[in-house]
Amino acid sequence: MNFASDNAYAAHPAVMAALARANSGAMMGYGADPVTAEAEAAMRDLLDAPDAVVRFVATGTAANALVCAQLSPAFGRIYCHEDAHIETSECAAPEFFSHGAKLMTLPGSGGKLLPAVLSNAIRIGAGGGLNGGRNAMVSITNATEWGTVYTADDVAALASVAHEAGLPLHMDGARFANAVASLGCSAADVTWRAGVDALCFGGTKNGAMAAEAVIFFDPARAEAFDYRRKQSGHVFSKSRFLAAQMLALASDGLWLTLADAANAKARTLAAAVEAGGGQLLQPVQSNAVFATVPAETHARARAAGAVYHLWPDKSAEGMDPVPLRLVCAWDSPDEDVEALAAILRG
Repeated sequence: MNFASDNAYAAHPAVMAALARANSGAMMGYGADPVTAEAEAAMRDLLDAPDAVVRFVATGTAANALVCAQLSPAFGRIYCHEDAHIETSECAAPEFFSHGAKLMTLPGSGGKLLPAVLSNAIRIGAGGGLNGGRNAMVSITNATEWGTVYTADDVAALASVAHEAGLPLHMDGARFANAVASLGCSAADVTWRAGVDALCFGGTKNGAMAAEAVIFFDPARAEAFDYRRKQSGHVFSKSRFLAAQMLALASDGLWLTLADAANAKARTLAAAVEAGGGQLLQPVQSNAVFATVPAETHARARAAGAVYHLWPDKSAEGMDPVPLRLVCAWDSPDEDVEALAAILRG
């Protein structure tokens, strides 16, 4: 019973089949192949963004770091939530690839930035002068590191603050599919129509083997990005194998089908937590459950072989109640979900 991460489970059979189809014959390298062209077009169609620049990389860290480097100078200030993945879990890659941009972390319940807090921070940053660096960009995560979701209105409110200050808005969408599936809106509604300038569209956590898409909705913002991607080692000679994965996910709405399945499994676990006397730490809006459960429930789950992280303090063993994070994948076995749910219900 592995609920540690949506990275723990398999690539979808359609992705593997797409890789097998791409693994035939000779094609030009470095993205000059028909599979990459088709996948880029499919992503533009999915986002209803015909002019967008779409590029593929293998990891979410690479996607986020390269976008931060593209949109922020080395002396820039990047505003993000204090629990953002770019702050807590990317080994300073955004700072490294931007050659020194400073992450300005802000508080907010449920992993979400608030417009008023962001506006005040940007105002203070603008007044810092030469010593403080220059305000450069805003980054949000959807779904957030706490499993919550920004609505289109939430995104638009933050985009308004950022754009009023002349700053672009980046969305880290490692679990973008889970957010869109939860909202029931179009991908366009919660991105460029709401004011997002650059999107990192995650595939690896949602049925791909190793594939993410970087999308710039305004082609001008992507100027020289191909050189930056090459310099980072993320222009693959056999690019078709990255592209094939994203093409499979974009075909016939598979990306949403898989995210919907993962979200539903999380809702089952959330209901079991509450039925067993536990407490949800955040509303369950995507594929992750953040909760506290009685210590005896935790002990029974561990004894049954359940794997998950304690959260946010991974050294919280021995606490009562126990704070934990349960993450569901598209293919988390239903029998495992039900087995853990039974333990959580008590």
